[in-house]
Amino acid sequence: MILYCALPDKRNLATDMNLTLADVQKIAHLARISVTPAQTEEVRIKLTGIFALIAQMQAVDTRGVEPMAHAQDVSLSLRDDRVTESDQREKFQKIAPQVENGLYLVPKVIE
Repeated sequence: MILYCALPDKRNLATDMNLTLADVQKIAHLARISVTPAQTEEVRIKLTGIFALIAQMQAVDTRGVEPMAHAQDVSLSLRDDRVTESDQREKFQKIAPQVENGLYLVPKVIE
């Protein structure tokens, strides 16, 4: 998506996947990656393949398909929401460096 918006001629890459070497250099610059002139053609071929896959996925008719939160039908095993530990507040308040009215006092960090 960002790649589509970043290209200077703003063409639709889903239908026109013929990237130029200048497009690859622009994308590399925007992504802050170093692509040597020798690597540019290889990167262009890989990007073209990625855009072709995106075009294939966009061509699938998904009307009537309910969105999923997860690729598998997974349900979490839930446990009862109940207290399992005893209240040890007084114990921890006794060993705290500074306590006032049941609150822990800490050094001021923002002026």
